Amino acid sequence: MAKQPLAPMLTTKTARQARVTALLTSRAVRSQAELATLLADDGLVVGQATLSRDLVELRAVRVRGEDGGLIYAVPREGGDRSVHSLSSQELLDTRLVRLCGELLVTAEASANIAVLRTPPGAANFLALAIDHSVMPSVLGTIAGDDTVMVIARDPLGGIAVAQRFLDFAAESSSGA
Repeated sequence: MAKQPLAPMLTTKTARQARVTALLTSRAVRSQAELATLLADDGLVVGQATLSRDLVELRAVRVRGEDGGLIYAVPREGGDRSVHSLSSQELLDTRLVRLCGELLVTAEASANIAVLRTPPGAANFLALAIDHSVMPSVLGTIAGDDTVMVIARDPLGGIAVAQRFLDFAAESSSGA
């Protein structure tokens, strides 16, 4: 299967800082030079002064990684700055399964959109968990009060995405 080409990288400050946050939460980044290289690999050339300002504005700090070396970390939910490793990604995925079991009422699809219904007030919470998990089939989410719209990358992937969330809910309830 051919890899889908990436959309052009936005160069706004907000988009750049979102990409910095994504990089710092998905891998161990030891230096600003390494971070600048990763951004350049995405087609985003950033000067050292700009990168330094971004790190300050994102409240990034250097913490001890699993190997004892210093790496950059940004605050996550609740201000947690612990290192984001594969095991913590597994925790995020486990959390998403649990939340689907607790919050998902229905899931329906049309073309590349899955519509997830939750109890009133829970949609943003579920959408945040979806956005923080690694689901290559998901482009992004939009949340209202009791509805999450999940956009699939595949033009006809909405049904598969909706089914995946229903499977998560079933998995959570069968494991309880």
